[in-house]
Amino acid sequence: MAVSLPPIERAQGKLTALRTALRPLLSRGLIVAYSGGVDSAFLLWAAETERQATGGRLLAVTAVSASLSQAERDDAAQFATTLGVEHRWEDSGELANPDYVRNDLNRCYHCKTELFRISRGLAAKYGFAHIAYGYNASDRGDFRPGHQAATENEILAPLSDAELVKDDIRALMAAHHLPLADKPASPCLSSRLMSGVAVTPEKLRDVEELEAMLRQGGVRVFRMRLHEHPGGKWLRLEVAGDEMPKILPLRDELQRAARARGFSWLTLDLAGYQMGGGTTRTP
Repeated sequence: MAVSLPPIERAQGKLTALRTALRPLLSRGLIVAYSGGVDSAFLLWAAETERQATGGRLLAVTAVSASLSQAERDDAAQFATTLGVEHRWEDSGELANPDYVRNDLNRCYHCKTELFRISRGLAAKYGFAHIAYGYNASDRGDFRPGHQAATENEILAPLSDAELVKDDIRALMAAHHLPLADKPASPCLSSRLMSGVAVTPEKLRDVEELEAMLRQGGVRVFRMRLHEHPGGKWLRLEVAGDEMPKILPLRDELQRAARARGFSWLTLDLAGYQMGGGTTRTP
């Protein structure tokens, strides 16, 4: 009879497989496309742990534009500094691409294409043979146009290859006492603009500033969705159900801030936080 391993032991086995797979990549030089989110941070930690044990070369690359919030930049910088890994910040030009600005369902494809263009340029310049990013086994069931860009650019997905799912990654980060283990998912600021709303630095700044107010108010899981209609623009706030009581003390401050930025109104979505809410078109 086969013995079923506890979840953390199964995850540790996957981590061992991941490190084994990373070893030959590091020997020829590995770039990790690193956003500061949980998945890319875990991949970077695993790669640096293996590099320290067996050698090789490793570089973390973070693409910077108006779509990357200051909070995300701070998390990325702090985690990379904690690891002691070499880390480069590179200006990203996705907002100069009309196909990205259009903000249709392929926006992430254009963003990742730019990220991988930058990474490939650095790989060629500094002699790194491989590039990897934080796509994991849980992502296979999602609509991920960014993964198409990765496939086209021959970008590796070691977490997926090792069958690591999101729960494995968080459990392993917690078991190894890593920062960011409990960090909520936080895609780029452009994901806050509803599909079809053109991406501009001004809109991204508005969303970032309002979300910073929520963060300062102790709210952890939320999205500030920006809508446009013929008469103007408005905001729809999604919050995890158990955090909705935190919103009322912030109501007046948020409303004033939204009005000062030209929004007709700010609503609280009683359905709560929903993954992919940026493509929902209900008013």
